[in-house]
Amino acid sequence: MVTDKLLPLALAFIMFALGLGLTPADFGRVFRRPRAIAIGLFSQMLLLPVIGWLVCVLFQLPPGQAAGLMLLAACPGGASTGLVTRLAGGTTALSISLTAITSVLAVFSVPLVVDLSLRHFTGTGVAVGLPVLDIVRGIFVITTVPVAAGMLLRHLRPAFAARVEPGAGRVATALFIAIVVATFVSQRQALFDNLAAIGPAALALCVLTMVAGFALGALARVDRPGRIAIAVECGLHNVALAIFLAVGVLKVPALAVPGVVYAVLMNVCAFAFIGWMRHVRHDAEIARNAEA
Repeated sequence: MVTDKLLPLALAFIMFALGLGLTPADFGRVFRRPRAIAIGLFSQMLLLPVIGWLVCVLFQLPPGQAAGLMLLAACPGGASTGLVTRLAGGTTALSISLTAITSVLAVFSVPLVVDLSLRHFTGTGVAVGLPVLDIVRGIFVITTVPVAAGMLLRHLRPAFAARVEPGAGRVATALFIAIVVATFVSQRQALFDNLAAIGPAALALCVLTMVAGFALGALARVDRPGRIAIAVECGLHNVALAIFLAVGVLKVPALAVPGVVYAVLMNVCAFAFIGWMRHVRHDAEIARNAEA
């Protein structure tokens, strides 16, 4: 019960801290150059399920695990993608925009992908009814409202916002690390029990989707911060939604197992990606200084 209450509050504070560093102009630039939005949506809505299916086939997953992994692949980006994008040097406004859009589109895309996956891997299809109002309300309360509050504070009290933003950012990062640790602790038994069976496929899905999103952005000539945002959105999923659908809607708890394992592994990938992007940026800065 405590975790159920503290986790949304922690995520909301993370989004508030991100909002302190954003202005309406940041979102305006994203939508005035819609190429990055289009590539991000294509990657998440079409490319991601295809990669998920290939991973299931290549790793020869049992039907239940394959269907669970496809359920996970169909889910939109999670609330922490904005912070991971920022820490990696990406376009935060693009990440937040993609999370919001794909969460709405998931109402239509998730039932389709899940039904096709169940028919293909298990021979049975089901009608998946998503809790539309709950999803929209959750996105609005945990992401939209805190981001807007942070932006409003920056607009009304710019000097104060500038003073508190560094501290808020450090607290947000600490909260994110705490969420990752709490996820591992709470799910450690399920992780240990299923890591050998589903772990390699789950890790492959995360890595391949992030690489594919970054590479597709490069092919479309999206700038590096935009490519980072797309990669993060492709790799970090709304695992809570996947688990809820498996247990609460489909009534097949076994389908939630890939999500439990992925919840831990995707955060390992997130930390690795942040470190890699910062290393690359540091090397680029050294090269520019040397040339100057």
